[in-house]
Amino acid sequence: MIVSVVHLLNGAYTGTKLLDRREVEQITAFLLKQGGHDDPKQLEANAGKSFQGSIVLGMGFTFDDSGLSEEETSEEDQELQDDDDTIYAEILPVDDDTPGTPSPIATMERLIAENSKNSEVIFPYIGGREVNDSPTHSHRRYVINFGERSEEECWQNWPDLMAITERKVKPDRAHLMGRNAIGTKRATNWWLFGGTAKELYEAIEASSQVLVNLFTCGLHSFAIIESSKVFANSLNVFALPPASAFPLLQSRVHEVWAKVMSSSMKDDIRYGPSDCFETFPSPTALLDCTANDPAHDATRQSLEAIGEHYHRHRAELMVSNNEGLTRTYNRFHDPAETSSGLLELRRLHGEMDQAVLAAYGWSDVPTACGFGLDYLDTEEDVQLPDELQERIDSGEMFFWDANDALDFQGQLQAYGAITGRRKLPWRYRWPDAVRNDILARLLALNAERYAEEVAQGLHGKAGKKAAADPAAGGNRRGRPAKATNSADTGQIGLAL
Repeated sequence: MIVSVVHLLNGAYTGTKLLDRREVEQITAFLLKQGGHDDPKQLEANAGKSFQGSIVLGMGFTFDDSGLSEEETSEEDQELQDDDDTIYAEILPVDDDTPGTPSPIATMERLIAENSKNSEVIFPYIGGREVNDSPTHSHRRYVINFGERSEEECWQNWPDLMAITERKVKPDRAHLMGRNAIGTKRATNWWLFGGTAKELYEAIEASSQVLVNLFTCGLHSFAIIESSKVFANSLNVFALPPASAFPLLQSRVHEVWAKVMSSSMKDDIRYGPSDCFETFPSPTALLDCTANDPAHDATRQSLEAIGEHYHRHRAELMVSNNEGLTRTYNRFHDPAETSSGLLELRRLHGEMDQAVLAAYGWSDVPTACGFGLDYLDTEEDVQLPDELQERIDSGEMFFWDANDALDFQGQLQAYGAITGRRKLPWRYRWPDAVRNDILARLLALNAERYAEEVAQGLHGKAGKKAAADPAAGGNRRGRPAKATNSADTGQIGLAL
């Protein structure tokens, strides 16, 4: 459990202000020494470019030999399921009869061989597990997708697939009848997905590749994959040019922003597109309004070149090590890692960060990285030497040198503060001062861009409310929850 203690004062504070034990002129609502207090606003420049995948709401739609299920419903949709339904990975039977389970891929192949028309509504299906664990982000599943077609049309054209859906999806959907309007609709339209994400597929229709990341994930990572798939709603999908968007969103600049603006689930961040992306101010060179401006060509080309180099090296590294994004970035952040491929990935990440900062005009920002702990969870009732305990209490758990980080970890192990095979949550990152500086600059840029959009009449008279993602669930990372609908109410941010 991570606990943040906040003390509030009703009135004017006239005493000394200390931030990280240093005296400052002000402390903002984001716990920064500079900048404003207002939450960032959603920007029209980012509207209609980020989506969550389809809510299939029925494993009976799928063909899959692995027997592994995957979370495919948001917290908002859990109310529509039985209490004993699990939303996390489990082993499912794979047969042609059991409701709520996948059918064998051999069944799909047989049905397509018997009637090629069946291939019109069967698509590769990909979710967070494949994106994170497969070295090539390869799908292992297929899914029946009737789109928004009527029941009559589907029975007429694909009777065998409708029979599967009726047998394996309809019984579970029947439990939703009468729970509420959404549940009743989903029970009535049992042959359709629970949420089709129509806007997503319209937005990427002309694209051969898309950028994706996981809605809930412990590590910041984006992947480029083919667009001709059905995306599970465990994924966020971005209708952006991957060549220029990948280096920007994979950079530490965006990571700093996403970590503060996201909600949280345990130690993981929940990347809600409306909070983390729609509020994010991109460099001028990547805005739609400058797409044809030759003055920004050099900046775009620089970003695309380093992004392509980084992505290619990472892809080759994952294949050669037979490791997906999760294991690759766990090693990336591990101070004990010494392999040349991972060290090169760190170096390229630094180059990519420099190119992104240059695109913002922030080349003055130092980009050197070290190994830091954002928190430390130790065993209870452990007595540590005073010097070591004072360092932990002060929060000074950032080390420029990997050996120093490992020495600190070794001391904790020697005194029993951490036991077993549990690893510390190291991050190879910028020091706090740099991260705070970047966050303050981005907040100021968001306010500037929003003011420009309001002046252009893009947000109406009242303007757009502060960002909130009602489907994100969990707790806003660093933000207090309110009883009212956060989608309709601005919030004061506290980057704790």
